[in-house]
Amino acid sequence: MRNLLISLVAVLLGFNATAQTTQKLSATKLSEFGIIYRLPSTVIDITIEAERTVRHPGEFHRYAVKYFGTTERVVTADEESWTLKSVTLSAHGEAVDTLSYLAQFKAGTAATMIVNEQMIPLALNTDKTLTLPTTDLPVARTAQPTPLQSEAAREVMSEEMMQSQSLAKRAEIAANMLFSLRQSRTEIISGQAETMPPDGQALRLVLDRIDAQERALTAMFLGTEQTSTQVRSFTFTPDPNDDTTEFVIARLSQTDGIVDSDNLAGDPIALSLEVVSKGELPKNEKGEVKRFPKGGVAYRIPGKISCDVSFDGKRIASQSFEAAQYGVVFGIDPALFTDKKTPAFAIFNPITGSLAELGQASPANNQ
Repeated sequence: MRNLLISLVAVLLGFNATAQTTQKLSATKLSEFGIIYRLPSTVIDITIEAERTVRHPGEFHRYAVKYFGTTERVVTADEESWTLKSVTLSAHGEAVDTLSYLAQFKAGTAATMIVNEQMIPLALNTDKTLTLPTTDLPVARTAQPTPLQSEAAREVMSEEMMQSQSLAKRAEIAANMLFSLRQSRTEIISGQAETMPPDGQALRLVLDRIDAQERALTAMFLGTEQTSTQVRSFTFTPDPNDDTTEFVIARLSQTDGIVDSDNLAGDPIALSLEVVSKGELPKNEKGEVKRFPKGGVAYRIPGKISCDVSFDGKRIASQSFEAAQYGVVFGIDPALFTDKKTPAFAIFNPITGSLAELGQASPANNQ
């Protein structure tokens, strides 16, 4: 095993592009039958979703008690608030410049390695790669129009209401229209209306229009509420040399929503980290640590961490991950991959750099 400068890559690598984000590297005479690649550290992705609620008072909110008999649901002033809706945790691997390795193969062989755009190994002697789990992430949602921004709101604005200079008079007209709509609905549903819709579809259209107009008139008294969501993603790279166990990832501001961790206008969204276990080098039958094979194919034996995200004293999300940087680096004897009768293949996890599968190469492994 030996670390190599990244600048040597261009000299020693021979590759053929197999996809937009992957390359197939070949151990050829040009590269002195070696393949250079890099091992990753595990990075935690934190996707935060916050909900914004905006309330506006209706024009006739002062008359809500008179016509509705309650003030519990009445918006009396402009309001805005933010709440933390969800936190989603996932992970990806990022190559470490200082963990660049050369796998040295026997001259005259045809070993190949698939790597991603960061030169992290995905597979050796096979075109198959590990199927990584996918994470469903929230999508930001815009606010929907309020009842007062609808066509129905324009329909209920009668000429009498618009011409009146008295707020109390306009409120009275709006209340009378509201009660009239409710009476009309009752008569239609009970079949007592003087003019009934001719069929079921027409009935549904009439009732929908009445409902929309009722919502618009009600909003003039009780006010409106709109909700939307904001989604932001942050990354956190655990450091095994740092004993800190809690980190502020972001903050939630009541005016700006999700903000960066250094914006003290918001309340902290914190990530707690616990090291569950650390990777260890394999041992032989005598209990002795195995030696790294000469020119071996390096891979990570990861450790395990647990991550909790909390806000306002409550745990919002929790998940455990295998983490490359809490493990060790070991290697596979390169001779396994150049055996003329039964050459081996290997599949790696690009998030942790670990060995996901090791077996004998066959035509099926190259499909």
